[in-house]
Amino acid sequence: MINTDRTVVGARLAGAVAKQYGNTGFSGQITLNFHGSVGQSFGAFNLPGITLNLEGEANDYVGKGMHGGEIVIKPSAAATYDPAKNVIIGNTCLYGATGGSLFARGLAGERFAVRNSSGKAVIEGAGDHCCEYMTGGVVVVLGPVGCNVGAGMTGGLAYFLDEDGSFPTKVNPEIVQIQRVKTGCRQATTL
Repeated sequence: MINTDRTVVGARLAGAVAKQYGNTGFSGQITLNFHGSVGQSFGAFNLPGITLNLEGEANDYVGKGMHGGEIVIKPSAAATYDPAKNVIIGNTCLYGATGGSLFARGLAGERFAVRNSSGKAVIEGAGDHCCEYMTGGVVVVLGPVGCNVGAGMTGGLAYFLDEDGSFPTKVNPEIVQIQRVKTGCRQATTL
């Protein structure tokens, strides 16, 4: 199997499930495990009942148009790098998601969760324009982000771990409101 096969298999599977059961009628569980690098749009249009596990890294548009199910991406067991300091998924991931969950052990590229309306995600950091035009869903970012966070964001919740206190300078303040969440030992910031 090559990386283009790993890219289309999720979309084709979701298409086949939707053709027979619609977007929400499938009551079974399908889990696929992948290893290596995948190309564009891994897990595009994923549906409830489908779990895609990847040990490796993925290019842009992971979870594009995702409607349900789960995508889990973690580095190879043989990786010698720190996942919290390296990009594991590319740009514009979770674009237009209407459901489902994405978990990535590593950083995302730019424009993470753009136009997300109901997807949930946990990542270890992101580039510029995180949560741009987001209308719903929940995003948790456990590391650094670039500039212009929350530009045009009209709904949903986003939690950002702000260990150095610099997060407010990275937010586009036109529409979103920043609130601090304080616990006994750490601070997080939410939009």
